[in-house]
Amino acid sequence: MHSLTDRDTAVKKILIITYYWPPAGGPGVQRWLKFSKYLPEFSYDPIIITVDPEKAEYPIKDHTLEQDVRVGQNVYRTNCSGLYEYYKKLTKTQSAPYSGFVNEGVPSLKQKIARFIRGNFFLPDARRGWNKHAYRQAVQIIQKEKIDAVITTGPPMSTHLVGQKLKKRFHLHWIADFRDPWTDIYYYNKMYPTLIAKAIDRKYERNVLLNADQVITVSDYIKKQLAAKSSTIQASKINVIANGFDAEDFDITIPKEDVFTITYTGTLAADYTIDSFIHSVKRLSISRKFKLRFVGKVDQGIAQKLLEELEDFVEIHSFVAHAEAIKYMKSSSVLLLIIPNIEGNKGNLTGKLFEYIGSRTPILCLGPTDGDAAAIIQVCKAGKTFEYDDEEGIFHFLTSLLDNFDPQSPVKENDAVHRYSRKSLTQSLTQILARHED
Repeated sequence: MHSLTDRDTAVKKILIITYYWPPAGGPGVQRWLKFSKYLPEFSYDPIIITVDPEKAEYPIKDHTLEQDVRVGQNVYRTNCSGLYEYYKKLTKTQSAPYSGFVNEGVPSLKQKIARFIRGNFFLPDARRGWNKHAYRQAVQIIQKEKIDAVITTGPPMSTHLVGQKLKKRFHLHWIADFRDPWTDIYYYNKMYPTLIAKAIDRKYERNVLLNADQVITVSDYIKKQLAAKSSTIQASKINVIANGFDAEDFDITIPKEDVFTITYTGTLAADYTIDSFIHSVKRLSISRKFKLRFVGKVDQGIAQKLLEELEDFVEIHSFVAHAEAIKYMKSSSVLLLIIPNIEGNKGNLTGKLFEYIGSRTPILCLGPTDGDAAAIIQVCKAGKTFEYDDEEGIFHFLTSLLDNFDPQSPVKENDAVHRYSRKSLTQSLTQILARHED
């Protein structure tokens, strides 16, 4: 790996401001953790500003991700004035809500009130209490170091307001990374925003898009959504760098399960459409032996339905560390991917898709067959996508895999997969960083 020293004048320092950093768990932390891991190989020295984990509100933690933090990596951890403490007191929960409030099930009256407060009084989000601390630390670093560019990443989208403030003061090149949509996020209306709150959020969003020198997001669909926020936004400055997989994470030998195993990893929310999948698998259960495994946070209603319909075939495991999740992926016969059945889902490119691709295990995807995820799966020859109600198609696909099931068969390679490796994606990032240097 590229060695960074003060004597190496070719090395450029970039300041990355991210709320999520190990020991935070989940997919949100991995994007910039992996970029930071490989940036030194392209003569960039990333400096990280994040929140002190003792002060942070993480839905989940994963200490195994700390192994990816480069030795010698400069990480500045700051204080945080958390607003989720009020949320937890009001709802009597022990943790911040998962993405999409999946850990809350059907919201109680108190939870609805808490969501309303979150969606109307803590704008743009409840982690804005970190901003003043992140800004203060960034100022100190900028005054001390020769910073080539500042990068902010959201969610939380409030982090972009720190970058906006730094650009105004120091006139530095600022890149805003949107890992998700902002006001178009699928659970936005679950916070019951009023017209006034929506107008405020849209103004924040529009100002960030107008003032950032470059914008990065994860799919072409989200790029179109962001570009449409104002006629004065230059679509040419919005770049797409997909999520990906780290080849080093998957460079392990894990034997396949002896029994045909269908695995789903991650969060399975109540509004995920899986009825036709359940019916297809139930048909298989009449004459076939297999295992249906869920690893992560599963909505209570869905878990109950699965156990009622397929009790003898279903395993449900709680959240596991990322390294352990990879073992589950690689040992499986097929991986289940579900795109939420919501408006705008054609552009949904969950980070899990690329981890699945990295595992080289066949993918059964439920979602729009003309969506971005379906196109990538097809190009990578990684599996097949079915509409949510295509029970026959799902059944015949699984039957075909079962008929040809051999836990000893070698993994098939495809060159298209490598474009989604974290190292390759980091190279794409450096090309964006280099534009303002020309």
